[in-house]
Amino acid sequence: MTLKECCDKATARLLEAYPASEVRWMVRIIFEHLKGYTPVDLVIKAQDPVSDFIAGKVSAVVDRLLAREPIQYIFGQTQFYGLKLKVTPDTLIPRPETEELVDMIVREAGERSDLRVLDIGTGSGCIAIALARNLRFPQVSAIDISPRALDVARENARDLRTRINFSCADALSLTPPPAPAFDIIVSNPPYIARHEQADMDPNVLDHEPHSALFVPDSDPLVFYQAIARFALKALAPGGRIYFEINPLYAHDLSAFMQSCGWTGINLIPDTYRHIRFLSATNPSS
Repeated sequence: MTLKECCDKATARLLEAYPASEVRWMVRIIFEHLKGYTPVDLVIKAQDPVSDFIAGKVSAVVDRLLAREPIQYIFGQTQFYGLKLKVTPDTLIPRPETEELVDMIVREAGERSDLRVLDIGTGSGCIAIALARNLRFPQVSAIDISPRALDVARENARDLRTRINFSCADALSLTPPPAPAFDIIVSNPPYIARHEQADMDPNVLDHEPHSALFVPDSDPLVFYQAIARFALKALAPGGRIYFEINPLYAHDLSAFMQSCGWTGINLIPDTYRHIRFLSATNPSS
């Protein structure tokens, strides 16, 4: 079997379940991980023979993809903000929207240095690590309720030579420090209401951690409310909070933040024009 024949066979099988654009990406990722091939290699080496061992490996990965297992979990890696991160079923797979959140913070922080940053619900550590590597000499802390997720985050930080203070804590019961300790607080907490499950893909529902995804229909803002109250005391005056949010509850969250006394509240769309982010300023003195 040639490389082209192997690619074509994998492509044909995957097209039974995935759109063509996603299949092309999957096939590229498969050969990048199994053989170290670039997209150019796939063209140049198209007529090279593929061993039975590699063909079997490719077939096994395709089997798992057809069972709707995310390719990021199959290979244990993903790309985020130009970084290669480990991911496991104990952590969410970082989304492109979350890269936009990081981009917003980096852009607004400008040339400020030594900012004290807290990432609440860090998961794989993607936000904390990206900020630690792209802000000017920040002091970054990150918390998560899951010890297993924190193990992954610590490994990612170590592999990327990034210094972050990780700790295990529940975002719903954080105790404010005795004095303001942060200039930026960021969080991408669970925000999908249970009734939205019916519209979600099996690769998410069957494999990603539900505790990091879902909130009760009766209390969809539960994490935002707890974090916002904590942040009013934990942020320095003029400090900023940044949330990734559910567009369904964007205006409810904005109204809540206003009722708590936050100022400069902004609802910000993502590249798909969904209201996906909220930022606000701590007015306390």
